[in-house]
Amino acid sequence: MNLKELEILIKDLQALPKECEWVEFKVNNSNPQEIGEYISALSNSACYHKQPFGYLVYGIEDSSHRFVGTEFTPLYEKRGNQELENWLATQLNPRIDFNIFEFDYAGLHFALFKVEATRNTPVSFKGEPFIRIGSYKKSLSDHPERERKIWHIENQPVFENEVAKANLLEDDILKLIDYPAFFEMLKLPLPDNRAGILERMLQEKNNN
Repeated sequence: MNLKELEILIKDLQALPKECEWVEFKVNNSNPQEIGEYISALSNSACYHKQPFGYLVYGIEDSSHRFVGTEFTPLYEKRGNQELENWLATQLNPRIDFNIFEFDYAGLHFALFKVEATRNTPVSFKGEPFIRIGSYKKSLSDHPERERKIWHIENQPVFENEVAKANLLEDDILKLIDYPAFFEMLKLPLPDNRAGILERMLQEKNNN
């Protein structure tokens, strides 16, 4: 994700209701064990709520949702001889994908963990699965009804990968999407004709 995408994402997350079970806000609490438990909880909660990702965000105050920044720099932290990111990954089962981003926004530093939602199998950290209930992290074994639902959720389509509308003419496509913003966000020159715009957008889709 580039800086512009991260800025948009963090503002969207800040605007969420205070008890969103697939997002957790922190300031400076950087205990590795806690982070691992939250990755498990957020992956399981995102699956339960049919979200593609969960998020652990450092730099937003949980009670007020104010931007306050963080001193935590997870990309430079270590657990023993291992980088924190690698150590966390080795303790998760099944292995789910997560990414760590650090960036500055509005004069403040932020760290963000983007955690893939699990599919069908609850994610455990050091052998124990967790989940978010309201604004609290809980052991999943204490909530068997949610665990059963996670086991039975079919592989869910990711919204961004689904077809929004089909069988449209080229003019209709360009009327429905904000293509100037697309090229501006990617810092690409805007082609001077309709065919060039669509061709460049298709190339970007294939590259991803």
